[in-house]
Amino acid sequence: MAQPKTLGDSLRERGVSRRGFLKFCAATTSMMALPPTMVPTVAAALAKARRPSVIWLSFQECTGCTESLTRSFSPTVEDLIFDVISLDYHHTLQAASGEAAEKARSEAIRTNYGNYLVVVDGSLPGPDANPGFSTSAGVPNLQILNETVAGAKAVVCVGTCAAFGGLPAAAPNPTGAIPVHEVVKDKPLINISGCPPVPMVITGVLAQFLTFGKPPDLDQYNRPLAFFGQSIHDRCYRRPFYDKGLFAESFDDEGARKGWCLYRLGCKGPMTYNACATMKWNGGTSWPVEAGHGCLGCAEPSFWDAGSFYKALSVPTVPVGRTLAAAGAAGAAIGAAAAALARHRQRLASTEREPVRVEELEQKQ
Repeated sequence: MAQPKTLGDSLRERGVSRRGFLKFCAATTSMMALPPTMVPTVAAALAKARRPSVIWLSFQECTGCTESLTRSFSPTVEDLIFDVISLDYHHTLQAASGEAAEKARSEAIRTNYGNYLVVVDGSLPGPDANPGFSTSAGVPNLQILNETVAGAKAVVCVGTCAAFGGLPAAAPNPTGAIPVHEVVKDKPLINISGCPPVPMVITGVLAQFLTFGKPPDLDQYNRPLAFFGQSIHDRCYRRPFYDKGLFAESFDDEGARKGWCLYRLGCKGPMTYNACATMKWNGGTSWPVEAGHGCLGCAEPSFWDAGSFYKALSVPTVPVGRTLAAAGAAGAAIGAAAAALARHRQRLASTEREPVRVEELEQKQ
């Protein structure tokens, strides 16, 4: 069987210029948080890379993650599908349906066994749940996942539902929803959390895997450190107001109009790790906090059960599934507690996780 074409071959056939290719590589290098000096290395690796087969599985989800992907600007979804990957199966985007669609998945597995990527969005009904809770072509989600992952090179979980259980796993969790990592134990696994995730983070991770052939550096939740290594709070343009103790008290007061910190209105930025503040949305136009709404903490485990979105500050613990009490008073005390918890979180990246209590942090002030 003839070897599949390299990305460089495909680009030349499509009339993509060398300049256009280097521009694409520069954007990819930037997204991966690599220095500009790495652009030639990335270009050389991508030019020789062969387009990987990607099988996208959708389970208990709302299609918001796919909507996010289709709004990616750098690279665009068209670039991603036609130039970087071969998207061989996707319920929403594929033209085929019915038996033809399921045949496409089987063919992609057979032809690319051991080398394809599996992308999953949505949680899975638990093993003790009724298998009819969520099916595709009459086949339970859990069975489809196990069949597809068996020959995969790696698994990418897109969205908080796939990464942590998300909304389907929120109390009372009628389907016994579980995240993908509770099922997949023997494959490299990358979590791209968010509800939905930042679109360029999805494409950036796929492009990074294509470039280097292995997952990027990950945090304790298997999320790429390049995108999840800093908190929303650390990157937020409202941070100077937080440090000065200047907070909006309502969404229409003078502080809100002046762009003051939204912590007292429930912003979870100090405890949420994601790239929203720097990568933004809609081609870098804006993001929720810039639009005047506090961060919901949607990239963190159990954010649906972490308390009110509009009260400061209901914080998820480090272990999944618990919550901390509201953090202390605003101003300097809040800043100290948040900073201490952030430092503790960084230490946990290389050690066993254990619950952290805000009360303990306050005693250290």
